[in-house]
Amino acid sequence: MLLKWLDAREATATGAALADDFYLQSGSKLPRSRAREAGQEPELQKFLQKFLQRVDQAARPLKLNVFKRAKLANSFKWRLLEKGVEQELADELTQALVMRLMGAGVGTAVAARASGAKRGAARDSQALRAKARDALAGRDYEAAREGFQDLVNHDPRDAVARHELGTALAQLGRYREAEEELRRAIGLRPGFPEALLNLAGVLQATGRYKDSEDPLRRALKAKPAYLEARVSLGMSLMLLGRTREARDSYEKALRAAPRNTQTLVGLGQVEALEGRFPEAEAAYRQALQTEPGSPAAHAALVWLRRMTSADAAWLERAEDLAAGGITPIDETNLRYAIGKYCDDVGDFARAFRNFQRANELQRLRAIPYDRGAHERFVSDLISAYTPEVLARASEGASDSARPVLVTGMPRSGTSLVEQIIASHPAAYGAGELHLWTVAVSRHEAALRQGHLDGALSKKLAESYLRGLDEQSKHALRVVDKAPINADYLGIIHRVFPNARLIYLRRDPIDTCLSCYFQQFSPGMNFAMDLEDLAHYYRQHHRLVAHWRASLPAGALLEVPYAELVAEQERWTRRILEFVGLPWDERCLEYHKTQRPVTTASVWQVRQKIYTSSVERWRHYEKFIGPLRSLADLTP
Repeated sequence: MLLKWLDAREATATGAALADDFYLQSGSKLPRSRAREAGQEPELQKFLQKFLQRVDQAARPLKLNVFKRAKLANSFKWRLLEKGVEQELADELTQALVMRLMGAGVGTAVAARASGAKRGAARDSQALRAKARDALAGRDYEAAREGFQDLVNHDPRDAVARHELGTALAQLGRYREAEEELRRAIGLRPGFPEALLNLAGVLQATGRYKDSEDPLRRALKAKPAYLEARVSLGMSLMLLGRTREARDSYEKALRAAPRNTQTLVGLGQVEALEGRFPEAEAAYRQALQTEPGSPAAHAALVWLRRMTSADAAWLERAEDLAAGGITPIDETNLRYAIGKYCDDVGDFARAFRNFQRANELQRLRAIPYDRGAHERFVSDLISAYTPEVLARASEGASDSARPVLVTGMPRSGTSLVEQIIASHPAAYGAGELHLWTVAVSRHEAALRQGHLDGALSKKLAESYLRGLDEQSKHALRVVDKAPINADYLGIIHRVFPNARLIYLRRDPIDTCLSCYFQQFSPGMNFAMDLEDLAHYYRQHHRLVAHWRASLPAGALLEVPYAELVAEQERWTRRILEFVGLPWDERCLEYHKTQRPVTTASVWQVRQKIYTSSVERWRHYEKFIGPLRSLADLTP
């Protein structure tokens, strides 16, 4: 009986046929959303009336329960979307279809039975919801998505179903759709704490850490004892580099639930960022005592030290977990960790296979890298910031010498140079501030064309100096080591002609391979594919060559990574002289400096200088394909 109730093949086919028929009759004449706002709604109404008559003819002979109605509506909507009908219009048509199906073929004679039919529909809806929730709990995310989508089609104002649909979509890695559904759920039910939590999770998964803070604080306002939101807030704060606030959030969560695995892993990550590796390992081990199968805790252990063949039990357990049907995010974390383990022990083929799988999974969370758009961005900057333009500071520019910009490709040694400078008592290492990224994003049209007038220049200078003051009010030099600032060197120089600009040069293939092996935020979408990496590096090389040739003499210090690790003291002296600081022996002992490091080099910068990362790519020469073409570029 249940199989018959669930057999919706005829309904699904009818929905697709209705969409095809509607589109055939009106598709080329469908008003777009802007046109509809301009007064063409009556035209749509004509099409709609004919469509509903066709619904009556096609649906009347069918005996549709709520499940089959939902399947018909779902098939109708997705066929329209496939044909390019706008989402808003497809939603409206589907809602009209559902409303018509609720009364199709019944007429006025059923009025006396209306309440009974309503109760039956409610029971059907409850059965469908239970089935979808069982699928979600059983990690059958596609079945869960289909079930919740059917519920939403049946009742577009069902906030709970929209929230659960968003949750299933997130588990499938369909983050943009998940975000849309979660925001709709919150719109229908403001202050919906579970939807706010999961929205924050989607934002974290896509690298939008700053954006994730607000929904988490709203969730905690609505539900102050919400442990999961407290833990997630700790994660967002940690990823934003606010380790003190992150620790506070995690400690509050631990007081409420001393054995919570996520909290222990988060606290361990804070300990690692602050250089307390034994304490970090203790937290991860405690998490594994509570939950022996925790992928996050197990993966985290590998980043605390160099692994050896004596750690073979770690690898065996990691492989078992990765193959055990875990979520895509958990598998991603484990695959990067397994790759790191295999690289440590010299099993390079196995390491590359795991890094490759990790990047394939990570790409599912990222917006595709647009090569053409990036080329145009680089070309615009080269055209706008000529040597003649850069020879003169903008009106409204600041004469401050506090900013020290340490730039380069990611994984080129920027964290090492920041740590060296930050070991000086007159300097402060602020990490990756991203203040210039935000500024360029807000004023992109003007800055890409070089339209930097006095008012804008003054605004950018004051905003950036406030950002440095928030990091340290007393340091003579404040280091901002965001690698992306290499794109903005011309803009930065025009606003801060006395800022110290340092560029790290590392072997192109070593740099790109190290990026490929690192689990970056999904926002760094170029780093998850070797061909994208090669393209991005060539554009980076083109732009930096322009800055090198165009900035005034003495404005930029280039530091070759291979020479820095081979001749540490000579280059440390040059760096300190360039930024205007006297010699201090502590800068040679940079690995002893106690400060939070929130970049991928959290472990490396606390080791003595080493040269094993020079020409590392030769271990992977037969795997790196597109990166080999970069060998013709001077580092």
